[in-house]
Amino acid sequence: MGEQVRSNPARVQAGNTRSKALGTWVYAVGVAGIALVNLALGTFDPMQPVPDAMPGRAALAYGTSVLILVAGLDIVWKRTAAWSAAVLTIYFGVIVAILENGRIIIDQYSVYGAYFGVAEGFALAAAGLIIFSSSGAIQPVPARRLTRAGQLAFGLCALFFGGAHFVYVEATIPLVPEWLPPSQVFWAYATGVFHIAGGLAILTGIRARLAAYLLTVMYAAFTPLVHLPLLLSDPSRHFFWTENVLNIALVGVAWVVADSLVVSHSLSVSGSELRTSNT
Repeated sequence: MGEQVRSNPARVQAGNTRSKALGTWVYAVGVAGIALVNLALGTFDPMQPVPDAMPGRAALAYGTSVLILVAGLDIVWKRTAAWSAAVLTIYFGVIVAILENGRIIIDQYSVYGAYFGVAEGFALAAAGLIIFSSSGAIQPVPARRLTRAGQLAFGLCALFFGGAHFVYVEATIPLVPEWLPPSQVFWAYATGVFHIAGGLAILTGIRARLAAYLLTVMYAAFTPLVHLPLLLSDPSRHFFWTENVLNIALVGVAWVVADSLVVSHSLSVSGSELRTSNT
């Protein structure tokens, strides 16, 4: 009986490997997509408010896009996952969220929408931080702390995204397909509630993995229901291209967060079982 219980952590890890890999791949596709859109258009994506008058702006846009493209592609390989995840965490969490969008918040601190770039940057950085912490590049204790930091960051971002559905409900309602029952108004508010509930669950640890998986499913549904129809309606809009690949990246972020919660919970349960079997 003791041997069977002791093998549980290994079986848990093996059972989660495929899901973790898929979540990382989706995140990688989304990040690479952001880079490819920027490279195709020779500019930064809309969540990066880099001044047009900045010297060498175009060259910087190409350079940073190549950087995140390489990091996005390399994050799926074990040998390069750690450095790629670190690059994406720093790029989205420090450069995009703080340095590029910080000045927007300083100028418009009372405007809810001014924080969108920060929230999106931190959400993308959260997955990078979790992937980095699970890459084996650091010791288990700091790895667990970094993982939890990534989970908390995404939970806070989910709260912000949900709040935006209420603050900007008039802009959210038209995004919902008219044919979707019961009504556009219902889903505009409901998806805001789902974001907030998911964020609170992740922050408190109450049904956190279920909430993160449900957020993953919701983000995945946004692509065919919201973002793809917008892109097809006007393929010339940079914003619509970016929103599609950003949403794919957020699917990956939520998936990575959910899988990190599964591992933490399962190993904790297995450890409890092991202690019980030895008493």
